[in-house]
Amino acid sequence: MRDVTTAQPLDVQPTPLALLLLGREADPRSERGVECPGDLPSPSDPDLVERARVAKEKLGDRVFVLGHHYQRDEVIQFADVTGDSFKLARDAAARPEAEYIVFCGVHFMAESADILTTDAQAVVLPDLAAGCSMADMATAEQVAECWDVLTEAGVADQVVPVSYMNSSADIKAFTGRHGGTICTSSNAKRALEWAFEQGEKILFLPDQHLGRNTAVRDMGLTLEDCVLYNPHKPGGGLTAEQLRDAKMILWRGHCSVHGRFSVESVEDVRARIPGVNVLVHPECKHEVVAAADYVGSTEYIIKALEAAPAGSKWAIGTELNLVRRLANRFASEDKEIVFLDKTVCFCSTMNRIDLPHLVWTLESLADGRLVNRIEVDPETEKYAKLALERMLALP
Repeated sequence: MRDVTTAQPLDVQPTPLALLLLGREADPRSERGVECPGDLPSPSDPDLVERARVAKEKLGDRVFVLGHHYQRDEVIQFADVTGDSFKLARDAAARPEAEYIVFCGVHFMAESADILTTDAQAVVLPDLAAGCSMADMATAEQVAECWDVLTEAGVADQVVPVSYMNSSADIKAFTGRHGGTICTSSNAKRALEWAFEQGEKILFLPDQHLGRNTAVRDMGLTLEDCVLYNPHKPGGGLTAEQLRDAKMILWRGHCSVHGRFSVESVEDVRARIPGVNVLVHPECKHEVVAAADYVGSTEYIIKALEAAPAGSKWAIGTELNLVRRLANRFASEDKEIVFLDKTVCFCSTMNRIDLPHLVWTLESLADGRLVNRIEVDPETEKYAKLALERMLALP
């Protein structure tokens, strides 16, 4: 029997990723982050709302607060505008007089706002740990290795990269350098049509589901036209022949919220609520999209419910904060709106932006302390902006 009293400690060094996840290191090229410095107000402070109001009033036109649709209500109440990630970045660019852009969203959104705003403006993220699991699924090193795989297979010169807005600045810059464009969930079809005019194949980053759903559901391609590149396998887990035969090379990434919905969720809600309309986001799995009645972006979902007749019933497959807000908004119009899945599912990283972090941010700025600034380096910004400009130029 081993004598545990004399056993020597293992000489194991923590990896950079382990330190990152423990909050002991920071990686500016990652969506993950660490806690913000300084002392946050207590979440139980009854004066939080008043403190936020006073600080925002003190800053006046010097600050412009952006609130993503998936944010908590306690934060949304202080947003000057609400919207999806790209709409908010454009709204920020349209306010050059604002010295501070406080982005209540996640890291890649703040990066996009920094790319599109002037050098005189500072983009601030209230909590640096507000990242995006999907964006984290494609790193610059992994995508560069993928391009090497495509080159070795002899197909790189036929491939046009298309990257979802939900990606890091590094990935947007890669896209710009290689002649590609960015897309949102609203204009993904237009982006793919443009890309197929430029080349024979598309490398779609980082959300496999949006890429697959757009190609198959909206453009008439088949599932056999799509292959899945796994960055954790040699060669992406694909043969050169598979890459040569494919039209859509999908990155193995997904949204942790939308990926939870299942066909069983759809079947269950139809059984519970006769006559219900199932409306889901295109980041959901292909089989869920196929089982739904309607599919569309966050803005599409909101507009569909605005136009829905009184007395209609809807099950929505997207983030819970938004679904709850829409249910409350349209309750007076006798529209029944429920969350598609029985399991509560917030976007956990988006929810890091809470009232204490917002109060800390606004009070710091009001006191002349610039905190949690998000800056994209000039070289990355140059090519990321090029990719974004190609999207803006789409017909």
